[in-house]
Order: sequence, then C-alpha cells, then structure tokens
Amino acid sequence: MSQAMYDARELAMSRMEAEASALGADGIVGVRLDIEFKEFGSDIAEFIAVGTAVKADGADPGPAGTWLNNKGRPFTSNLSGQDFWTLVRAGYAPLDLVMGSCVYHVAHQRLVQALGNTGRNVEIEPFTQALYDARELAMSRMQAEGKALEAEGIVAVRLRQHSHGWGSHTTEFFAVGTAVRPLREDHVIDRPTLVLGLDD
Repeated sequence: MSQAMYDARELAMSRMEAEASALGADGIVGVRLDIEFKEFGSDIAEFIAVGTAVKADGADPGPAGTWLNNKGRPFTSNLSGQDFWTLVRAGYAPLDLVMGSCVYHVAHQRLVQALGNTGRNVEIEPFTQALYDARELAMSRMQAEGKALEAEGIVAVRLRQHSHGWGSHTTEFFAVGTAVRPLREDHVIDRPTLVLGLDD
C-alpha cells in the first residue's frame, strides 16, 4: 500500500513535469498534491499534481548554467512564489520535490492489555511507538530521495497524516519538501528581517 500511494503520486508528478517541459519551463512552483477518493469505487483514488510553470528571465542559475534539475527536467517545488524568491536570494535553487510515504497498520491491543487499562488514563505505548516508526519511515524515504539528487538540504518540509477511510488502525504518513542546491559556494544568507502578519 505504501508503494502504491507513492507510485500514484509520482505518476501524477511526472505528467505535470511533462506539461512543463512542453511549455519550455525551467521549473514549477507552488506544487500541490491532492488525493480524492471516488464514490464509484471504494478502491479508486485520483491523484492530482498542480503547480505554476515558470521561466527564468535573465536570472543567474549559478555554475550549473541552468535552472533545470540534475535529471535535465524542470525543477518542482512546493514553495510559493514569495518563498521561491526568498530561497534564491539566500543563494539556493530548488532541485525537485521529494517525498516519502508510509502506510502503517497499528495492531490491536490484546484483550488482557485492554482490560488492564480499563478505568485508567495511560499511554498506549505500542500505538505511540507505531506512530513514531511511521513518521520516521516517511521522513527517511523523503531524505533518501534528497540524497539521490545530491541535494544540500530539504526546505518547506510538511508531514501529513491521512486515514483515507482505511479503518481505525491503518494510517498514512506523507512527508514532502523541496530539495535544494547552492547557487554558488560563496553565497551569504541575508540577515532575517522582522515580518508581522496582518491577519486578525
């Protein structure tokens, strides 16, 4: 199930990248991966990858000489336009959206254990450990993708938990982020400035 969820997302991503390549884009920003389960089949899901294709206009891509990733394809990134510009100003360029998925089943408690916890507030340690393990697996798979790209790091990491209606003891942890490379060796990260939100 973990591999199926990963493969479906990867297929949606590759079709989005093919559209960007056909447009002559250098990359895709603001990538969003959505899943929608269909009413006409309990085992049918639609995976959608949406983003904005962008083209560099005289911007310096660094020593690589191109904004394309090291696979020769347009980069993909879950960064917004503003975050993308902040990344470039800090001396980094996106390589690709990297992700890791783990569908995990948490075993039911034994009857003796369940009866022993009746009427008490206690941590259910097997469940806690299972959630730690599932998160770690998703994160490590995402990191492995970053290493394969020879990325210097991964930014804008998001870790989500989905049940997808699989039942109370099965859950998916999905980790996604943008793998980055330095634009130049001597880059200096700007000193952070104060940002105040204007929301209520």
